[in-house]
Amino acid sequence: LQFVESGGGLVQPGGSLRLSCAASGVTLKYYVTGWFRQAPGKGRQVVSCISSSGGTTNYADSVKGRFTISRDNAKNTVYLQMNSLKPEDTAVYYCAVDTSISTVQPMCSMAVDYWGQGTQVTVSS
Repeated sequence: LQFVESGGGLVQPGGSLRLSCAASGVTLKYYVTGWFRQAPGKGRQVVSCISSSGGTTNYADSVKGRFTISRDNAKNTVYLQMNSLKPEDTAVYYCAVDTSISTVQPMCSMAVDYWGQGTQVTVSS
C-alpha cells in the first residue's frame, strides 16, 4: 500500500495550493479519507475529511471557507484545495484513510489505518 502526496511548497500569504493524494494498494472509494497537518512543535490535527462517495465533507474551524476537500474515485485520489493561505497554515500535511467507515463522523473522528508520507506546506512572505 502506498500514498503519493504532492502539491506542497512555499507560497506567500493569500496564495493557493492544491494537494493531491494518490493511493495504490487500497481502494479509497469505499472509505472515509482525510487530511491532517502537523506544525513544528505541535501535535497532528485533522484538517478535513470526506465520505466514500464524496457527498459529505467536514472541516476544522480554522480552515472553513478557505479549504476544499474533494475526491476522484476513478483516479483513486483525494485532493485538498487551499486558498487564502495564512502563515499559521504552515505544516506538514498528511492524507489518511480509515477503512472501518464510509461516512463522515463528527469532528472527522477517524481510526486511521494508513498515513501518507506527508508534504510540506510553508506560507511565508
